[in-house]
Amino acid sequence: MMSKKFLIFLFLLLNTVAFSQTRIQKLESAFNNLLADEQTKHAITSLCVLDASTGKILFAKNEEIGLATASTLKTITAATAFSILGKDFQFQTTLGYSGNITADGTLKGNLIITGSGDPTLGSYRYQNKENVVLTQWVEAIKAAGIKKIEGSVIGDDRIFGTQTTPEGWVWQDIGNYYGAGTSGLAWRENQFDVHLKPGNSTADAVGIIKTVPETDYIKIVNELKTGSTGSGDRAYAFLPPYSNVAYLRGSWGMGINKSGISIALPDPAFDCAYRLQDTLKRLGINAGQQATTARLLTLNNQAVPAVTQKINTISSPTLSEMTYWFLKKSINLYGETLLKTIALKSGKAATTAKGAETEINFWADKGIDKSALNIIDGSGLSPGNRITTAAMASVLFQIQKESWYPDFYKALPEYNGMKIKSGTINDVSAFAGYHTDTNGNKYIIVININNYSGSGINKKLFKVLDELK
Repeated sequence: MMSKKFLIFLFLLLNTVAFSQTRIQKLESAFNNLLADEQTKHAITSLCVLDASTGKILFAKNEEIGLATASTLKTITAATAFSILGKDFQFQTTLGYSGNITADGTLKGNLIITGSGDPTLGSYRYQNKENVVLTQWVEAIKAAGIKKIEGSVIGDDRIFGTQTTPEGWVWQDIGNYYGAGTSGLAWRENQFDVHLKPGNSTADAVGIIKTVPETDYIKIVNELKTGSTGSGDRAYAFLPPYSNVAYLRGSWGMGINKSGISIALPDPAFDCAYRLQDTLKRLGINAGQQATTARLLTLNNQAVPAVTQKINTISSPTLSEMTYWFLKKSINLYGETLLKTIALKSGKAATTAKGAETEINFWADKGIDKSALNIIDGSGLSPGNRITTAAMASVLFQIQKESWYPDFYKALPEYNGMKIKSGTINDVSAFAGYHTDTNGNKYIIVININNYSGSGINKKLFKVLDELK
């Protein structure tokens, strides 16, 4: 005869199962309504929901179709970086000099800043802000007894090679802050600001007030038009890597509540060397030659001087700290840097292609079909990425057992009351992450729509996901 306690347990269990089934049935109905919506008439929509505890598929539709991911790809990049680099991984940037220092304090050589790819160097988000870094370097230079430099300040960015942006990125994105490419010596998240002032009518030109910091070595060709009131920011910068001419195109609306736009630095290593040399000049420590980079020296058939003495090393925040901002604020630069660093750590060339190859092979070894992971970059900015929602859900399921998972989970932003990473590029909207319902049931969610029409699609995606609450 069954005990009373067992009967109560059985009743609760059956009730939970029945409730869960009803919830999934409602989810399916809501998803079908989305498919019937006019906005999705020509779209491909995919949804994969797993039981987070068991990995069992609770509902899936079009889950094996590869779709452009936008920034939800960052979840895979972060998970791979945690796995290969470790949560305590840090980048190192060193300051040293070539040649020797004479008794009167003359450096018969060059100051050399050697980067390892740290995307946070000089970033306002962390302790090592621009002024903090420059001050630390100046103090190290003074402590070394350097009062004059015969050569120059050299930014050594060679670790990542010369290709800064991944193949497949869109021209409209490159040149803007979110399209900033990688650099072996990154600086201020590889961007600078242009402050703008709209005209008083749509017939007026948009004025450039200033650049921050002052970047007089870049010529800005202003083709911006004043937009109507309420039209906002429709301004784009067109500035190729290593160029010194930027074109501003589009419109800047009247009444806009923004000071300006952020532009990708065309050569972060040069800007870093330039800022240090300029700071030293202001303090009376002059250099005999202009600031330069290892790339420019090589381009001009000049040898890059060897460092004879290191005088300072700056460590980046840990990977856990970087991932918090990488996922929370969706910083594309971090994703591209991590992908190259993953390749380097695995003994390969520090390129985007080798990083993507390493990432795909890593998850293939864990049972995910390689053909479900067509990865082109580390951030998801390329519209050419093609990942299935089933593959992304599988990654999110597998990483729950890892020691670094709490840091990963903490870094996920919150949308619609769920811990999910968003992704948006042209006609693509996606979300991927986790949710716990009111009964304590835990889900892994990946939803993605490509080629929808109109605007406001996220509200309709959330209406589907609401059935899991």
